[in-house]
Amino acid sequence: MMTTNRSVWHATATSPEYDAIGRDQHCDVLVVGGGVIGLTTALYLQQEGTDVVLLEAARIGARTSGNTTGKVTSQHGAIYASLVDRHGRHKAGQYASANQGAVEQIALLVDRLGIECELTRGPSFVYSASNLQREADVAWDLGLPAQLAGPDETGLPGQGTSAVRFDDQVMLHPVRYLAGLARAFIEAGGRIYEHSRVTDLDPTDDRVEALTAVGPRVSAAHAVVATLLPIGTLGGYFARTRPNQSHGIAVRLPVEAPAGMTISADAPVRSTRPWPGGGPNGLIVVGGGHETGAEQDTDAAYRSLIEWVGSLWNTDVQPDYRWSAEDYSTPDLLPYVGKSPGSPILIATGMNKWGLTNGTVAAGILRDTVLGRNNPWSELYDASRIGDAHAVAELIKDNLKVGKEFTAGHLRRILGRGLDHVEVGEGGLYDLDGKTVGAYCDHDGRLHTVVPVCTHLGCPLRWNQGDTTWDCNCHGSRFAPDGSVLDGPATTPLAKPDE
Repeated sequence: MMTTNRSVWHATATSPEYDAIGRDQHCDVLVVGGGVIGLTTALYLQQEGTDVVLLEAARIGARTSGNTTGKVTSQHGAIYASLVDRHGRHKAGQYASANQGAVEQIALLVDRLGIECELTRGPSFVYSASNLQREADVAWDLGLPAQLAGPDETGLPGQGTSAVRFDDQVMLHPVRYLAGLARAFIEAGGRIYEHSRVTDLDPTDDRVEALTAVGPRVSAAHAVVATLLPIGTLGGYFARTRPNQSHGIAVRLPVEAPAGMTISADAPVRSTRPWPGGGPNGLIVVGGGHETGAEQDTDAAYRSLIEWVGSLWNTDVQPDYRWSAEDYSTPDLLPYVGKSPGSPILIATGMNKWGLTNGTVAAGILRDTVLGRNNPWSELYDASRIGDAHAVAELIKDNLKVGKEFTAGHLRRILGRGLDHVEVGEGGLYDLDGKTVGAYCDHDGRLHTVVPVCTHLGCPLRWNQGDTTWDCNCHGSRFAPDGSVLDGPATTPLAKPDE
């Protein structure tokens, strides 16, 4: 069987389709983004009696939310000892309670809404070559279902010498879950418009007006931006987060796959969970992480996952599916959720690769903020915070790196071969009449050329051969070979060389 370059979740689910916006709209709340945060927020608010419009740039769950591992767990790696050290026991306890509560909230939504999404319960493990006794003790003290476990309990041969087990965690099919949320939102009276990218948000008096790429505008009393990163330069979050890309494969082992979820505390990070669609031997493996646009050979990330599986089970495997997902990390390990500084617009970003639970927490905060209610987690996730001294130092280092990438990335663009040398399935930088252009020849022999400069803030783009995308290492925007926007903060397609 050939490997399909597509998320296993998108390949095994049919999502409802919605029209693009065709005329100007008015509503109480506009939600921008059809991932887990946007859909959950929209559903919550519509159920509260507000009139909600949701705009999605592509399809519901098309990007990060539909490309996750589908793990619904409060075990976010070996994070809790670090959270106590960075933020103190009270805030670490809040984070633990918020995310464990989100596990149960998602399970409750699935039950109440009757969503068929392969939801199952099971243990989750984090393992390490180091002693994880303190992590287990801290997590238990914070009220989590944690205990120290032997590495053999993970089901991964010869991995680590210590493990922490969280019981009664959840796994699901994320695309089917999102489709269920979308249907429930529509049944409650909400409106969804796909293929309706928001290109600008303009707060005027007591309302916010959104301009879409297809023309019509939406006027709302409140606006929630639930995109991967807020669009454009809103709130300056592009300078307060870092974009990270992970890669995934779905494989069939020669033996029964481990029943629980696992993640390594040590680098390189490997995250696994059972794959029900692959039968009892089905396994999903995610890892190969790197900053978006930082790797020259992105195919190597997939090879590393395949080799890791082969080394554990002494076998050659051919993945059924392979895919990647992007997310943003924050310097203090906590997401940003709430009002954007100096703006009435609400945002949620920086889920640190744990968007199913953190995103569900975020949706509750966003709902309560719109409705003028107190939320127990809003201060912890405060979108306007600067962070501690360590976080500030990280921000300074990251932005110096971005500046270096901006300058050096343009200077090192030595002209390559001419466009007549682009092979089928190949992409990269090429020479066109003395200018450097980005080019890709698809498998039908069509040549796509673009100006390889990000339309967000002008950073140089790098070709990602593993995913056939143009990626920005400065702030994480990603573009298809034809230049269309896949992930923001950019909202404008890449220019063409002849424009």
